Amino acid sequence: MSTGVIIALIVIVAVVLVVAAVLALRARGPQHGGSLKRRFGPEYDLAVARHDGDTKAAERELTERVRRHGSLHVRPLEPAERERFEARWTAAQERFVDSPREAVGEADRLIAELAGARGFPDGGQYEEQLTALSVHHAHHVEGYRRVHRVTHTRVDVARDGGADTEEMRESMVEARALFEALMRPSRHEGGDRQRTGTEAERSAPAARASHTLSFGKRRPKES
Repeated sequence: MSTGVIIALIVIVAVVLVVAAVLALRARGPQHGGSLKRRFGPEYDLAVARHDGDTKAAERELTERVRRHGSLHVRPLEPAERERFEARWTAAQERFVDSPREAVGEADRLIAELAGARGFPDGGQYEEQLTALSVHHAHHVEGYRRVHRVTHTRVDVARDGGADTEEMRESMVEARALFEALMRPSRHEGGDRQRTGTEAERSAPAARASHTLSFGKRRPKES
């Protein structure tokens, strides 16, 4: 075999290897982004919007969230804790009829405490807690964001183009979805142990939705 043929073969092999490497990198990029989009759902779109449409920057942010909080160990709730949280949420929901802003404020505090009890960052670190929750409950974390925003909106601003009663009701409905997700046993506990948080959230029963959508409406008095 002549030297020229050997050189030509080496060049062809090198070109093939380079092309294969480029194709592999291209295939890996969209797959990574697609995985993040599936995991974060609406949070992925919010991150992209926050970065003015820069998908790569948004994906770097979300990847960092997973790195920091993806291995978080969820602590199980004691039966007495579970009962107290459920009773407090029921009371807040009932209070909404007469004092919607107070009810929303209680929902905000309650989710912060419940998340802390389950092993997420303390509620005093709202942004850090929200970030950690977005990794494990991406499809419901917006409810917490909404009740927190309403709670920390000044009352005079709320009267002048701020949150109205219907908006507060909607925020409570969304927040309840996160509350129930946090109350649900993890994979390491009984009950729902075979489903991840995201899977369980997506399969939430329609009965719950009809219940939460009707809360806050005053029941007619019995005759």
